[in-house]
Amino acid sequence: MMQYAVPVLTALFIWWFTTGTIFYLDNLPLRTFKWSMLGATALLLAALVTLRDTADSSDTMSVYLAFSAGLLAWGWQEISLYLGFVTGIRKDRCEEGCSGLKHFWHAIEANIWHESAIIAVAAVIAILTYGGENQIGLWTYLLLWGMNLSARLNVFLGVRNVSEEFVPPHMEFLKSFLNKQPMNLLFPLSVTMATTATFFLVGKVSDATTEADRIGFTLLATMMALALVEHWMLVLPLPFEKLWNWSLPKRSIVTKPRFRSDHPVEFATIKSTLTPKPDLPCC
Repeated sequence: MMQYAVPVLTALFIWWFTTGTIFYLDNLPLRTFKWSMLGATALLLAALVTLRDTADSSDTMSVYLAFSAGLLAWGWQEISLYLGFVTGIRKDRCEEGCSGLKHFWHAIEANIWHESAIIAVAAVIAILTYGGENQIGLWTYLLLWGMNLSARLNVFLGVRNVSEEFVPPHMEFLKSFLNKQPMNLLFPLSVTMATTATFFLVGKVSDATTEADRIGFTLLATMMALALVEHWMLVLPLPFEKLWNWSLPKRSIVTKPRFRSDHPVEFATIKSTLTPKPDLPCC
């Protein structure tokens, strides 16, 4: 049993801790952002080097390293978006009543550089690991990309829990692309595909003939199962946000209607709102 428990617990801990760490860093004072971004970029470069160096290795340590490197590469995408460094050409909220294809296009504008960066890093990882035996890092990154895209589309179309408390103040304009509805038509398809993929990967664990393959597919199956759970978090009336309460400052969350601001949010104008309170939870 321990042969499965170790990779499962490893994936669970890294998923929970890295997610919370990103939330925590996104809500620190603005003066820390450049250092957080610099550190994240250094980790991205280290992850890419690790993926290159482990591509031709099939031992268990290389599998764990490649998996961690894939997660770090994806983490760079998340933190670069929510710190506000890699977003899009749109920096203001949608006007009240904006909907349909026009609203969807505004969402693309708000995220275009972020999506481009995701594709670019995926291409780099594919090149660095091309022809190698160890593709766990690449598959980890692609899995996270696919399920994140699915979750974002569902939030855009409408779900019960849009988790706007996790959107940092300086990214307020993103809240106009969160739609609160009981469910949308894409959601059943998303969870069906995620469930099928989870069972497929569990089957690959059972069919594995080497320890490295067993660990690798267990890590991927766990991440897919977590992505499936995250999708159910979008619609179930349960306080899942408490999993990461430790990472958030104690600030009030105010829901604002959609509107187009005549003055786009600028970092300088909201600097004071990001100053942590004395009781900011420690990491």
